[in-house]
Amino acid sequence: MRQASSAAVRSPAAWLLTLAIVLIALNLRGPIVATAPVLGQMSADLGLTAVVAGLLTSIPVLCFALASPLASSLIVKVGAERAVSIGLAGVLLGTVLRALGTSSWLYVGTIVIGIAITVGNVVLPVIIRRDYTPERAGFVTGIYTSALNVGSMITSLATAPIASVVGWPAALVGWGLLAVLAVAVWAVAVGPRVALGVGARAGSGAVDAGGASSADVMTGGIDVVEAAAHEADAEARRRPLLRRWTTWGLTLAFAGQAFAYYGLTAWMPTLLGDEIGLTREAAGASSSVFQIMAVVGALGVPLLALRWRPSAVIALIGVLWTAMPLGLFFAPEHWLIWSIFGGAAQGGGITIIFIVIVRMATTGDDARRLSALVQGGGYAIASLGPLAIGGLHDASGGWELPMVGIFVSVLVLGVSGVLSARRVR
Repeated sequence: MRQASSAAVRSPAAWLLTLAIVLIALNLRGPIVATAPVLGQMSADLGLTAVVAGLLTSIPVLCFALASPLASSLIVKVGAERAVSIGLAGVLLGTVLRALGTSSWLYVGTIVIGIAITVGNVVLPVIIRRDYTPERAGFVTGIYTSALNVGSMITSLATAPIASVVGWPAALVGWGLLAVLAVAVWAVAVGPRVALGVGARAGSGAVDAGGASSADVMTGGIDVVEAAAHEADAEARRRPLLRRWTTWGLTLAFAGQAFAYYGLTAWMPTLLGDEIGLTREAAGASSSVFQIMAVVGALGVPLLALRWRPSAVIALIGVLWTAMPLGLFFAPEHWLIWSIFGGAAQGGGITIIFIVIVRMATTGDDARRLSALVQGGGYAIASLGPLAIGGLHDASGGWELPMVGIFVSVLVLGVSGVLSARRVR
């Protein structure tokens, strides 16, 4: 069994599954941040105030919170593979609706995108836990979260230049091609019939080229019957998730991370334009540094997590994260330095939280429900980020008070994260 499993790990199907995860992740943040570089143009065309415009980023994050339980139920009903396909189809549909050129369709499309992305948010950590050994799961989680930020970087960098040529509606709808590419590779990786749920049992593993399910590809040589018995025993002994204080603490840490991330993502191009006089295109390109540096944190954190306790990693991330709001408060002209520290920290922040979720979970079902609870509760708070930062800016007339809000949310991440993960090895 161990030899067969090792051979499967080296098979092309395993790398194809990882590639599919990367392409899916490109669609789980990019569509949200694509509006930030053209927010001024959209507001002028559609008559949006700063607070209302902030809803374009807040709405998807609120959907993450409200739709997480529904996404979890969908995964149980149709299976992980088909849930991914449904999520990608929803991203494509929402992208088209959002670009129809009216404020009504703009918000309808944004809601559809938010619900669709929620499915991907919940299901991908479940797939990673199921289909990879614990040693590989941390690395693949890093790749996954890196791709989230690469998607954000690409849209932050390219949306404004494209919009200057073809207009913001066409610039936004063009990103739907990434969803088409992702669903095509996903169908190849797991098999078209499995991806569409045709003749496949709900929840069954993806099929590789050798006929083995993806759930068997990376089991690390553990006998299936023995693993099932172990998981059943662990399920019987564990306390309900809602009665674990670590669940609530991890949710609060996730909220602090996401609040700071989405608050900065929504308003950083505008901040750079106001504070140092960058043009819309230049501000969008500059803010992409914050996104791309997250790749460093997302890939570096799994390596640290193999040697350090997750609580120590979270403490380090919290310290680096604070450089972003403090730097923009005192010296916004040095935004590049602060973006390097803050970008690496935010990429590492979401990665370590997902790693803790995987390590805390005792079964696949536990991972699914813990992922849904942490993300649902965390995103409920984080959805206020863009709205709150825009409101603080309108109330104060500057960007100092909004940066105080970001600083406080980062402190919540650090303190709550350290306390929640201190017993996780």
